[in-house]
Amino acid sequence: MMKRIALAASLMLALAACQADGVSTSSTKHLAPIPAATMSLMASKGMSQNDPILMRSFKKESEIEVWKRGRDGKYALLKTYPMCRWSGQLGPKVREGDRQAPEGFYTVTPAAMNPNSQLYLSFNLGYPNEFDRAHGRTGSHLMVHGSCSSRGCFAMTDEAISEVYALGREAFAAGQRGFQFQSYPFRMTAENLAKHRLDPNIAFWKNLKDGSDYFEIAKEEPRISVVNRQYAFGGSDASVATAVAQKRQRDEQEVAELVAKGVQPIKLVYDDGGQHQSFRQVLADNAPSDGGSLAVDASARNRLGDVSRPEALAAGPQEIVLAANGKPKQETSSTLAYASQKPSNGQVGARGPVLQAAPSPAASAAVEPTAQAASGEGRSVLGRMLSLFGG
Repeated sequence: MMKRIALAASLMLALAACQADGVSTSSTKHLAPIPAATMSLMASKGMSQNDPILMRSFKKESEIEVWKRGRDGKYALLKTYPMCRWSGQLGPKVREGDRQAPEGFYTVTPAAMNPNSQLYLSFNLGYPNEFDRAHGRTGSHLMVHGSCSSRGCFAMTDEAISEVYALGREAFAAGQRGFQFQSYPFRMTAENLAKHRLDPNIAFWKNLKDGSDYFEIAKEEPRISVVNRQYAFGGSDASVATAVAQKRQRDEQEVAELVAKGVQPIKLVYDDGGQHQSFRQVLADNAPSDGGSLAVDASARNRLGDVSRPEALAAGPQEIVLAANGKPKQETSSTLAYASQKPSNGQVGARGPVLQAAPSPAASAAVEPTAQAASGEGRSVLGRMLSLFGG
């Protein structure tokens, strides 16, 4: 009982600390119940609203997962939420103002919950963490929040953040002191690792994969520490370390086999982040017939909220095939569509709508740079690509 009272007091202090965000403190949106459909889903999986939670995010796939811990101490997946917007590129946040969303392992506490956010509801990831500080990284106020606007955060829409916020609130009220938020560039599959094997961030991503492997094998929250400026992962069962090492070996073998079969190394270059295909559908339904920016009309805004830089979403990321030295391979540079097929503008492919840019001008420009100045939020695709390849 005393523990619950103390946690309730901690939550109240968190509310007071967040009232400077400019939103009326009389709002009760942070008290919205967990939706009936999600309560039913929990019941069908033998879960309770009081069970501890854990979250994982994946930029490339634009998804956020919520996991619940059962009576056996193991986590099971409750639900996967599509992400409406993230900004920047694949890779960690390095400095204030770089528009990068963090990658790594973070702990969200009751004090991080903001019921008075200007973006409906939000919680702070706690960036920079110990690992980030060890690497001299800077930045602050990196959130998961509502709406569909991002400058280094993960935006989920108001409806989704209301549900996730309620899941966190109930877990805290039941005694959880903090939940782990694992942030990845992509799902740690052998295929993704084979494709991104020449990326400058690959060593960091493999370090993140160790934590992902631990969680997926043990279904327990790994204990996080930083040793020699790298993440180290531990737990209560020493046998898990052996299983993680075996999984790493199997995955590395699969990567080697994919490379031998001809999977080429690539770099994905975003104009400014991305979003889940389901939200692109909402915007594509209103896209102009002659191409260009995704449209944000009143209907889309009512559903998604503010959408940051919709013009940066229109073409999707550029898939740049790399040579052995990690530089662009000119003859095979191509545009990556947001679908497995490439229908004409505005049509729906096998995985949803595709809005295509002109045939790979940015990819060609990355190989033959021109003297174009680009800086700040309005920086061109060309400028962003040149900086990513050291141009």
